[in-house]
Amino acid sequence: MSSPRNQPATMPSDVDSRLSLFDRFATGASRFVSRGWFFAMCVLLVLVWMPSYFAIGDQDTWQLIINTVTTIVTFLLVALLQNTQTRADDAIQHKLNAVADALGDLMTHVARDRAGASLDDDVRELRAAVGLEDKESA
Repeated sequence: MSSPRNQPATMPSDVDSRLSLFDRFATGASRFVSRGWFFAMCVLLVLVWMPSYFAIGDQDTWQLIINTVTTIVTFLLVALLQNTQTRADDAIQHKLNAVADALGDLMTHVARDRAGASLDDDVRELRAAVGLEDKESA
């Protein structure tokens, strides 16, 4: 049986759970920035930045500071959060493939036990819908 990427379908428990250093960092960063106090810290940063105009004096420099900081932080956070989202999507896809595979196997066994051809069509339709190929008999 093959997954959409032509790799053997695996059970979710068979998927390697070891994460690279970057994946662990992205997961930690995602947890860090998803807290309420991080948002409060960002609001506080803006509140501190607003009156800094009087210390800086130049409006262009004042705006450049906040624009540069927010652009860099946004760019980096999007990259990190996209990493965690992609890994979460992959994990869900593995689980759905395992469920569809098990459901297909169950339907095949029930169809053989009851000698019913109607379930064979349903099994083929299920496998086609989720991109699973028929198992080769050993």
